[in-house]
Amino acid sequence: MAAFSFTLRTTDGTARHGELRTPHGVVQTPAFMPVGTQGAVKAVHHRELEEAGAEIILGNTYHLLIRPGDELIARRGGLHRFIGWDRPILTDSGGFQVYSLAQRRAISEEGAHFQSHLDGTPYLLTPERATDVQARLGSDIAMALDECIAYPATRDQAAEAMARSLRWGERSRRRFLELQNPGRSADFNSGQAQFGIVQGGMFQDLRDESAETTVGLGFEGYALGGLSVGEPSERMYELAADTTRRLPIDRPRYLMGVGTPEDLVECVGRGIDLFDCVLPTRNARNGQLFTSQGRINIRNAKYAEDDGPLDPECGCYTCRRHSRAYLRHLYMAGEMSAGALNTLHNLSFYLDTMQRIREAILFRTFEKFRQEFLRSVLSSGTA
Repeated sequence: MAAFSFTLRTTDGTARHGELRTPHGVVQTPAFMPVGTQGAVKAVHHRELEEAGAEIILGNTYHLLIRPGDELIARRGGLHRFIGWDRPILTDSGGFQVYSLAQRRAISEEGAHFQSHLDGTPYLLTPERATDVQARLGSDIAMALDECIAYPATRDQAAEAMARSLRWGERSRRRFLELQNPGRSADFNSGQAQFGIVQGGMFQDLRDESAETTVGLGFEGYALGGLSVGEPSERMYELAADTTRRLPIDRPRYLMGVGTPEDLVECVGRGIDLFDCVLPTRNARNGQLFTSQGRINIRNAKYAEDDGPLDPECGCYTCRRHSRAYLRHLYMAGEMSAGALNTLHNLSFYLDTMQRIREAILFRTFEKFRQEFLRSVLSSGTA
């Protein structure tokens, strides 16, 4: 398999345009990764994702471990073959479930003890097991196991979780390197890269310590975890900017679980290369659509006789073929196609925004783009 690599192509201030090379293809950065938690991005086909410009998607270790199981997927030839996606995949380690399934888990130094949300079956997810599972899945990028805490948290809580994440990160890295050695089991993926995760809550000095130690472990890339968990956007931007300054220039930076279109633009301007978020797909299923003129709630009665396209500046299938009136009708009627068409549009909007960001960085007009984009998408709020 081809080796993983990252090449920084150009910069505009602190905004970066680069290229990720993986065993399953090239990803132009900055990039947004649609979330396919269980091996599928909800409501859209892989063909539609490809046509919309998705170069990489995200899967989740915890959910795939629970169902259908990593060993079954390995027997089917790995996650790419199992789901029929031949472009890059990043897998989360399951660390976010340490945060989101708080009522069903307990944390120890060994790892995270879960009860399955499906049937209550107990699972122990250790750094080593999370690494093994992702290797069996065969993702292009695997994440180290970390502990994400809720907001707000005290300094002591943040420090404890940060320190545990560092210890888990070191164990994840050690296991990952063991699996790269000749003579390992054929189950494991030799072309995989592994990203470490910076934690520390809302405390910059803790994040500085986390970044320094995590970088010292020599990961192929670095992620900022524990953000976009309820803190004000401006605080997230500050922490992202300060943390990226402490990460290697020649390695990709991934801001986990972020966010709105404006978050993506603002955080690209603070040195971030990769993003993922359920927002475009979840909001689409709930009738909230992102457009160049701001957010639209398609269930609003004022769209009942609106024959115009959802977004006149969007070239996606939804906007080319269907009116706001029809999209509202589908949503109000509970038609499955409402979620499909809305999701296709929202993902197209996100992916097109990333393409426009890359072009702005290339031509060194990012700041002009940022100001015009924010003025446009924020001017009308939600209608």
